Amino acid sequence: MPGTEEIVQTAFEVEIQARIDAERARLRAEAGLARMREFKKPVERTFTANERDYVTILFGGLTWKHEEMIKAVFHGSGYRCENIPTPVVADFQAGKEFGNNGQCNPTYFTVGNLVRHLQMLEQQGQTRKQIIDNYVFFTAGSCGPCRFGMYEAEYRFALQNAGFDGFRVLLFQQTDGIKAASGEPGLKFSVDFGMGMLNALNLGDVINELAYQVRPFEVNKGETDRVIHDSVKTLTDTLRDRKRWHIVDAAPTWAKPYLEKSGKLAGISCTLGKIGHNLYGKEYLDALHTCRDSINAIEVDRLRVKPVIKITGEFWAQTTEGDGNFNMFAFLEKEGAQVLVEPIATWIAYMMYVAKEGAKARADAEAPYRDPKWYELKKRLANDFKVFKKTGGLSAGSAMWNFFYHRTIKHMGDTAHHLIPQKELSRLAHPFYHQLARGGEGYMEVGKNVYYTVNHLCHMVLALKPFGCMPSTQSDGVQSRVVNKYKDMIFLPVETSGEGEVNAHSRVQMALAEAKAKARAEFDGVLQETGKSLEELRDYVDQHPALKQALYKVPHRKGLAGTAAQFAWHVSELIDKDGAYRRSTRVSARLQRVA
Repeated sequence: MPGTEEIVQTAFEVEIQARIDAERARLRAEAGLARMREFKKPVERTFTANERDYVTILFGGLTWKHEEMIKAVFHGSGYRCENIPTPVVADFQAGKEFGNNGQCNPTYFTVGNLVRHLQMLEQQGQTRKQIIDNYVFFTAGSCGPCRFGMYEAEYRFALQNAGFDGFRVLLFQQTDGIKAASGEPGLKFSVDFGMGMLNALNLGDVINELAYQVRPFEVNKGETDRVIHDSVKTLTDTLRDRKRWHIVDAAPTWAKPYLEKSGKLAGISCTLGKIGHNLYGKEYLDALHTCRDSINAIEVDRLRVKPVIKITGEFWAQTTEGDGNFNMFAFLEKEGAQVLVEPIATWIAYMMYVAKEGAKARADAEAPYRDPKWYELKKRLANDFKVFKKTGGLSAGSAMWNFFYHRTIKHMGDTAHHLIPQKELSRLAHPFYHQLARGGEGYMEVGKNVYYTVNHLCHMVLALKPFGCMPSTQSDGVQSRVVNKYKDMIFLPVETSGEGEVNAHSRVQMALAEAKAKARAEFDGVLQETGKSLEELRDYVDQHPALKQALYKVPHRKGLAGTAAQFAWHVSELIDKDGAYRRSTRVSARLQRVA
């Protein structure tokens, strides 16, 4: 039995705890928190299959090239779909009006853009109930340990404040793939839809890079934009209207009875056939080659000296083409730079790599058998097999993703940049940033900065990120050490928001002046080393029209970053190998002296 002292001690502790609870209750009451309840995620009305005929899916936030491709796939799969216009400053202001305080600008721009679009539908005569019933929003979800993880709740909060309470949100989780915030069954992911989205993303990436690759050097101003618009229409028409392949239509007559008897055989054959048709079908490849030839017909002058500016940063800020990043791409081109944009494909490759490396790192902790002896082969194989089940599919998926992206590049002229191996980016970043440190672009910002600098693939790296973005701030802190190690690196981080465009452009101009000087010195060095004058190079190019084609593939010379420097060296080598041209040049020079 407890002694008297223990009983007194227990009673004393109970009394103290009671007083603490009473005081806590009083303070809660004063603060209006007396009726606190545990937060539960609101149950959202589902998007059902029978709503597909009248419910329109809204989405946005990418380049207009990507959005047109994605919309075509949705339409071709039988869905109603619209892309919201590129966000502007007014959308940012609407996002701040209806959303919570302290959010990053992708949140404000995106939700403000959505709210103002719904308000426009209301002004056109639709009631709020019709809008809530007839539209859903398709967007990205969490990418790491930042406020981006709360986007879904922020969208609902802002929509509720704007009077659209109950508006549905379909969520694309960047780390978990495609889900719905409501567990909806209305969005069915068929083989045709999945392969169509693969093609849409790859085509959007490649044609977006080609636009920025060609436009700075076009001879006829505006021609690139016109050709790119026509090419996007050709590709979207193909993605939307192409005939859907089916085994019943394609199989020979003698095979149809067997397929009818075996549903499993028919299903596997149909799936494989659809994949092959979407990737290798004549209609699809003909569309790619038509666009390639149209773009290649643009006349360019590659001897214009322009600094190459590599864009990195937070996913949304480095992708959008509007007020969300101060219209930075158009500004850079106006200032005489060549912009090297980042494809969405890089982000997808990064997700697969991090998932695979994370599984390897957790292998020992999740192993069925802990520390098996060297002779316990069965246990060791069981452990290895569990890791393989998690990493094997990711390795295969990563290899296939790279293959099909590079295949698209090949069919579109083979001049767009290939994806950098994630293992290489991770290796370069590792002295500064661990590969499993999540948030934002993780190690990629640091890895890309080092990769493009040490391999002389750009003159300057410009990192675009949202104001107050936690992962980007973390990355910028690391970049100070990176810049200190690589003395010739020009790296500029710019935080974007709804304001501050003049200040951001001013900062970029100052760094750009240094990059321009670097590009000019590089080009002059090539002229000096080759012993050729600019007039001599231009004369040779004028006599060989193929060198003026937009998709003429210039061999990369190690140590040179600028397009003009690369091209000047290549033309110099062509002149040195062209004996007939040199003889004709000498004859012309003699005739001029005689005259």
